[in-house]
Amino acid sequence: MTQVQRARIAILSGSSLSHNPRVLKAAGTLASAGHDVAVLGAWLDADLKAQDQRLLQSAPFRFVPVLDGTQSGWHAATARRLRRARRKAAHLAHRAIGRESPDQLGYAVVPLLARARETEADLSIAHSEQGLYAAWQLMRQGHRVGVDMEDWFSEDLLPQARRGRPLKLLRFLEGELLRHGAYASCPSHAMSEALAGAYGGKAPVVLYNAFPWADRHTFDGRRCDRRDPVLPSIFWYSQTLGPGRGIEDLIAALPLLESPAEVHLRGRTVADFEAGIRSRLPQAWQQRLFFHPLVANSELASRVAEHDIGFAGDVPYCRNRDLTVTNKILHYLVGGLAVVASDTAGQREVAARVPGAISLYDPGNPRALAQVLALLLESPERLRRAKAAALQMAQEFFCWERCECTLRSAVASALCARRTTIDEYRI
Repeated sequence: MTQVQRARIAILSGSSLSHNPRVLKAAGTLASAGHDVAVLGAWLDADLKAQDQRLLQSAPFRFVPVLDGTQSGWHAATARRLRRARRKAAHLAHRAIGRESPDQLGYAVVPLLARARETEADLSIAHSEQGLYAAWQLMRQGHRVGVDMEDWFSEDLLPQARRGRPLKLLRFLEGELLRHGAYASCPSHAMSEALAGAYGGKAPVVLYNAFPWADRHTFDGRRCDRRDPVLPSIFWYSQTLGPGRGIEDLIAALPLLESPAEVHLRGRTVADFEAGIRSRLPQAWQQRLFFHPLVANSELASRVAEHDIGFAGDVPYCRNRDLTVTNKILHYLVGGLAVVASDTAGQREVAARVPGAISLYDPGNPRALAQVLALLLESPERLRRAKAAALQMAQEFFCWERCECTLRSAVASALCARRTTIDEYRI
């Protein structure tokens, strides 16, 4: 790692800390390397704010809420109405005449830029769509900036959601930061190569969405989800439990299985989704299907480790979803679960490193999924070997401890790079 002095680093998020484990891990790593790290975020939800405040009690970095939408009182309520009106007007203008605006990127876009300017960091790294705009404006003024493409923002979401997105603006911001910024990273080699091909410039360094191996020391050892310890258990989790996330493949595959198992789904359930799923299952499977609410990040690793098979049936309905490596597949590995995953470019990349632990199936093909699951459910020895392989590869490669060196080295190089000036690129 290049030797650098202690630097001021700003992570441009514009959202809550507990909602973004990638920001949390990156900030902790850079602070532990000796840098003065500030996460510029926002609080729009009281529950997420409370979770953040608990996390920050032991955090080695500062969290600066550029916007606190949870405050009460007349002034706060008026400010909320103005923010909503401004964003609504931006969306209406886009829909009516195609005019794109930074206000479409989020409620915190204006205060995030203002606070980023005040921070005067040696390096500011965008981690969100709002962060892209703030970082680009900073770069125009000669500041050293970078971007972590947590997602390929302009290539994300379902087609119906993309129609209301400022895609030209996002592509412009992505291209400017990837070509002219001092730092760039993303969550997979597949995405890194695709970004370099789309925008030119150097391929971003790869930082997997991995979790610390040290998290295993915090497992509580309790059995909170499972009902029958004799039956194998299949587990899936995400923030939102709804359509378009591969759950439909799993539900369609279950009646094709001869071996019983428990199925546990964790997330914030979309209205009527649970009832719709149960209506498609035979009674025997309905009794072995369980829905669980979200839990705090500090508890999630323990709940993951309760189970035997982690399901990651991501649907490649957009380029981002195909190319990324999600949190869940790497969380399953650290938890010691065998993994059954849809065959996307990102998940294929992980499976190539862990052939004994991850089984792929063709997304949208429940029969193929059932065949893969049956191999594990019908052979306790095969399942045991897959779980052991998952743990081994998590410890050797797919854990955050292995990513930290890459992050520290890339940031050290960025801090040594000269600052870009406005006349070196077109606005």
